[in-house]
Amino acid sequence: MSGRLARHRILVANLAARPNGLPYMARNRRSGCSAAVVLTAVVLLVAYACSSRGGSGGGGSSDAAATTSTPAAPFDVAPLLHPAGRMLGVVDDKSPWQYDIVKAFGTQAGRAPDIREYYDSWGDDFDAEGNTFLWQHGQLPMLSLVPSDTALADIGGGYDDAYVRKLARQVASYHGPLVLSFAGEMNGPWNSWGPGHAKAADFVAAWKHVHDVFRELKVTNVIWAWSPHVVDSGTKAKLRPYYPGDAYVDWVGLIGYYGPIDGAAFSSLFTPTLKEIARFSDKPVLITETGVAESSRKEQQVRDLFKGAAKAGVIGLVWYDQRKDWPGSTQMMDWRIDTSLGSQAAFRAESQRYGFGHPFGKS
Repeated sequence: MSGRLARHRILVANLAARPNGLPYMARNRRSGCSAAVVLTAVVLLVAYACSSRGGSGGGGSSDAAATTSTPAAPFDVAPLLHPAGRMLGVVDDKSPWQYDIVKAFGTQAGRAPDIREYYDSWGDDFDAEGNTFLWQHGQLPMLSLVPSDTALADIGGGYDDAYVRKLARQVASYHGPLVLSFAGEMNGPWNSWGPGHAKAADFVAAWKHVHDVFRELKVTNVIWAWSPHVVDSGTKAKLRPYYPGDAYVDWVGLIGYYGPIDGAAFSSLFTPTLKEIARFSDKPVLITETGVAESSRKEQQVRDLFKGAAKAGVIGLVWYDQRKDWPGSTQMMDWRIDTSLGSQAAFRAESQRYGFGHPFGKS
């Protein structure tokens, strides 16, 4: 719609809001802990990862002293790439340490989330301690890395390699799994890295270059999630030119919301895009951002979302549990689970009915 595209042009200038209502912003910093605390967290994580995920290299209790002095083996995400069940996650723009969103989601959904997605801007340091905290509490961390004002062509050309290498080493030092979504919604014209601002070839080159640097440094704990927005009235670009190739992608992540403009049903919101992607990739699909806006149809649409997602065979969905104004207007959209008793009951019942909620950590 022309009205929506006009709102997109307004948003490009500051990148502070998006059509799904999520702000792009750098996370708040947390003061560092002492070296002893960091070492303790790493040791606990390694011990937990080996015991609960069948990792090799874990000795008996008599080896505890040796563990504290022996460097941990690189974390391998291969066993996580094809989960046996469907995951249920929550997304928020706060740092990994700000755990209230996880607690609130657990109360509303009736179970703790398996994935906690958050945002960082290009140039930010990776918070190894915060991600360790999430993984130890049962959440698979998912980082949506936003290029902000950095040109994709510069990233692909290697001009920011000092940062990419630093980031890769920081991620590797975390010794836990991380889902990394770089430059999500790359097909959205409201983004400075989207159509009209950057070429699809620039995105592919940037993605491949970042991936290659991580591979060169032997970073094995990253699940690479390619996350376009669903094709709708505001995002009409073909997706194939944006796809880096199966060798560079572990999961396909889709972003789409049941809102006042697009998204009346799963069949119209997600299915057309799923069919388009299936023509060039058969990678597992995770709905990396979704929500249902408050309306008289919310309960029905919550049920439709879980039913449609299960039928489509996705490996999980990540919910945006916030209240936010719709971009370009003062209209407030409430995506929270518990906007009504009916909405909350539908979320709990349908997520359980279709098996969403696959714990990676402690139950």
